[in-house]
Amino acid sequence: MKNKTLEGKLLTTGLEFPEGPIAMEDGSVIVVEIQGARLTRVLPNGEHQTIADLGGGPNGAAMGPDGYCYVCNNGGFSWRTDDGYTRPTGAAEGYEGGSIQRVDIASGKVETLYTHCEGTPLYGPNDIVVDNQGGFWFTDFGKKFDDRIMLGFLYYARLDGSEIRCAAKHLLTPNGVGISPDGRTLYASETETSRLWSYPIKAAGELELSPWPSPNGGELVNGLSGYQRFDSLAVEECGNICVATLVNGGISVISPEGELLEFYGAPEGYCTNICFGGPDRKTAYITLSGYGHLLEVPWPRPGLKLNA
Repeated sequence: MKNKTLEGKLLTTGLEFPEGPIAMEDGSVIVVEIQGARLTRVLPNGEHQTIADLGGGPNGAAMGPDGYCYVCNNGGFSWRTDDGYTRPTGAAEGYEGGSIQRVDIASGKVETLYTHCEGTPLYGPNDIVVDNQGGFWFTDFGKKFDDRIMLGFLYYARLDGSEIRCAAKHLLTPNGVGISPDGRTLYASETETSRLWSYPIKAAGELELSPWPSPNGGELVNGLSGYQRFDSLAVEECGNICVATLVNGGISVISPEGELLEFYGAPEGYCTNICFGGPDRKTAYITLSGYGHLLEVPWPRPGLKLNA
C-alpha cells in the first residue's frame, strides 16, 4: 500500500459541512451543505450560489439523466463546533425522519419523492448512485440517539417516484454506495465498522444476497484496521473503489479484489466524499467537511462516467 498526500488547491471555503459533490460540465461543482440545509453550486472561482433550501440535513446528491438533482436528506443533525471545526453529534432537535428529494437546479423547485418504504420510515438517507435502468440505489445510515441507534438499509427507488424497495438489511451505519464499471456489482461502505461490501446486481433493485455468516448478504471487500471510519465513495474507470475515510482523514483506494492500493492523506479528519470531473475525469473534488472546505486535486486515473 502506498501512502500519499492529497495535493491540489482549495477551491472554496466557508461551506457548512459540505458533502455529496457533483462535478458539472460547466466546471462548477454542486454540493449539499448538511448543516446549512441547502444545495449549493460552487463556481470555478470559488463563489457560492444557493440552488435550493432543502431543510433537514441534505447528505448526498446525484444528477439524474433527466437533469434533476436527487438528494438524500437525513432529516437533520445536532452539531458541535470547537475552534472552527464542526461535527455532527446526533439527531437534530425536532427530527421527524428522512427523505429523498428531487430538485430542479434551474428553478430551485424541490419535491419530496419518498419518506417511507412499505411503511418503514427513512431514518437517515445518506449516499446515492443512479443506474442506467431508470432508478437509483441509496443508503440509509439510520439515526443515532443517546440511548439507541435506528438501523438503516440499502434501498432502490425509481427516479419517477413510482417505486421504492429494500434491497439489503442488517447493515451497520451504511454510508457510501457505488456501481462497478460493468454495472454488475454494487458497493456499500459502513461507517462504524470501516468495512466495504459488494453485492452482485441481479436486476434493477434486486441484489444477490450471500447466506450466513454474512451479516447483511454482502461479500466483504475490505475492512480497515484500527479506529477508522468509512464515509462516501466513488469508483474509478478501472474499477478501483475510492472511499472517503474519517479519523485518519483521507481517501482509501481499494481494488475490486479487496487490496488497499493507496491512501491519500487529507489535512483534516472529516474527509467525507469524492467525485471526479474535468474533461478527462482526472480531477477529484473532495469535501473536507469539518472546516467547510472543497478541495480540487489532480487524480492519477480517470473516474467512472456516471449515469447522468
